[in-house]
Amino acid sequence: MIRAFDARNGALLWAFDPIPDSPAHPAAAEWNLAQAATTGAGNSWGLMSIDEDNGLVLVPTGSASPDYFGGTRLGSNRFADSLLALDAKSGKLVWHQQLVHHDLWDYDLAAQPVLGDIEVQGVPVPAVIQATKTGMLYVFDRTRGQPLFPIEEKPVPPSFVAGEQASPTQPFSAIPSLVSQKPVDPADAWGVTFWDRGKCRDLLSAHRNEGIFTPPDPHGTILSPGYIGGVNWGGIVFDEARQRVVAAVNHLPMLVTLVPQAELQEQMRSGDYPNSEFGRQAGTPYAMRREPLLSPWGLPCTAPPWGTLVSVDLRRNRIVWQVPLGSTEGVGPWFAPTRDFGMPNMGGPIATAGDLVFVGAALDSYFRAFDIETGRELWKHRLPAGGQATPMTYRAGRNQRQFVVIAAGGHGVLNTPRGDYVIAFALPAAPRP
Repeated sequence: MIRAFDARNGALLWAFDPIPDSPAHPAAAEWNLAQAATTGAGNSWGLMSIDEDNGLVLVPTGSASPDYFGGTRLGSNRFADSLLALDAKSGKLVWHQQLVHHDLWDYDLAAQPVLGDIEVQGVPVPAVIQATKTGMLYVFDRTRGQPLFPIEEKPVPPSFVAGEQASPTQPFSAIPSLVSQKPVDPADAWGVTFWDRGKCRDLLSAHRNEGIFTPPDPHGTILSPGYIGGVNWGGIVFDEARQRVVAAVNHLPMLVTLVPQAELQEQMRSGDYPNSEFGRQAGTPYAMRREPLLSPWGLPCTAPPWGTLVSVDLRRNRIVWQVPLGSTEGVGPWFAPTRDFGMPNMGGPIATAGDLVFVGAALDSYFRAFDIETGRELWKHRLPAGGQATPMTYRAGRNQRQFVVIAAGGHGVLNTPRGDYVIAFALPAAPRP
C-alpha cells in the first residue's frame, strides 16, 4: 500500500494499493482476483521520486509474493514490477509502465526513478529514467508515460513447472543492455585453475539457462542476471549536460531451485547448502533455495568482470565506457594474486560538477573516484568497513569547501566488514583568483 500523509498533522490523505481488491481496480483484468486477495508485496520497494512541476509521485514497485513461484498469482500481476505515476494530491493513477510481467526472478524495481530532461530531436523533454535489476534502462515522458526509447515485447523461455504460467513475452528496451542477456554456456566456465574451471563447467551443465527470464524449476535454474541485478537500490547518475547515465552494475549469475515443501526442512538442516538462502513461499507447492554460482574457491563460475561501472550516452544510444568496479583483494584462494576483475556491488554512484564519479559499493571496501568522460580510475581509499551505500556531496565551512561523504557500515549478505562509520573526504580547494 502506498500512502500519503499531511506533514503538519499526520492525517492520512490518500492510499493506493497496487494489488487489486475489487473488479473496479484498474489492474483487476490482469489478475485472478481470488488469488490477489491472498497475495502480498507489489509494494513500493525502492525510493520514490517527486515531480514537483507536474504534481506527480513516481513509484517503483516490487514483485508480488511469492517471488519464485507464480501459480498462486496467475496473470501479468499488473502494477507489480512497475513504474507508477500517481497524482500527488489525490493518489490517483496518472500512468504506469510494467517492466517485468509475472515476475519469477525477484526482479523488483529497486532503483530510484531519476528525473531529468532528455533531448528528443534536440528538444528537451521532461523525463524519468528507470534502471532495473535486469540491466535494462527505460526512459519515459514524465507527464504521459510514453517511452522515449522503443520497448519491444519479445518471446522468453517457458516454464515447465505444473501450475505455473510464465509470461510468454517480456518488455525489452532499445537502450543497450548493461548486462549480457545471452544463455550461460558451460563452455565459458571460468576458474583460476583447471580443477575449479572443470567443477564450474559441471555446475553450469547441470542447470537450466536459456538466457534472461529463464523460469525457475525444481532441477535448478541459472538466473542471469541474478536477483541482485543489474542495477540494484543504489540508483544511477544522470549527467544532463552530457545526456549520460552512469550506473554500478552486477554481472553475477545466481542459482535458484524450487524445493518441494516436504523437503525444505531436511535441506535447511542438512548443512549441504552453506551459501544458500531459503524462502518458505507458504501456501505454494514449492519453497525456494538460492545461492551465488561459485567455484570451490569461492569465486564466480563465469568470467569477470562481475561488477562494472558503466556510462551510457542517451544522445547516441550507446555504451560509452564500461570498466571493472572492485578487486579480488581479500576474496578467493590465498595463492591467487589480487586483480581488478570487478566485483559484485551494492550502492550507487554520484557525480560532481568537477567531472568526477564517486562510488564505493564493491566487495573490496574501497571508495573510488573515476573520470566521468573516460571511466579512468583516478583515486581510491580503503574504508574501515564495507561502503555499500550511495555517497553524497555537500559544501561546508567559511570557504564553502566541497566534501564527499559515505556511510561505511558493511553488508550482511555480501559479507563485507561491519562498522558504524560516516567518512567525509575534502575535494581540492578552488584556487584563489
